[in-house]
Amino acid sequence: MKDTELCRSLEIEITILDTWIEHRWLVPEERDGARQFHDSDLARARLIQDLIGPMGVNEDGVDVAMQLLDQIHGLRGRLGLLMQAIRSQDEEVQRRILALIDEEH
Repeated sequence: MKDTELCRSLEIEITILDTWIEHRWLVPEERDGARQFHDSDLARARLIQDLIGPMGVNEDGVDVAMQLLDQIHGLRGRLGLLMQAIRSQDEEVQRRILALIDEEH
């Protein structure tokens, strides 16, 4: 979706969207010289709205929240890759890995 569509969905001015992009809270895709947003960007923007609005979080707090969200997202991706690597091993190796994990709990 284009930036105007995103703004309409969120009921915000383009200047607000520009500020969020400057802070890198949203990072749109650039296509043919125009910003393009995905459903995940809309969900992220709604979170930003909730943080700033009803929750009363200041800009520094939103920075921290967005950085933590990005870290969690990155960790989930890495964990998925780790799980694929474990599943690609023979059953005995898988059992040993899971046993080591169980020991740590």
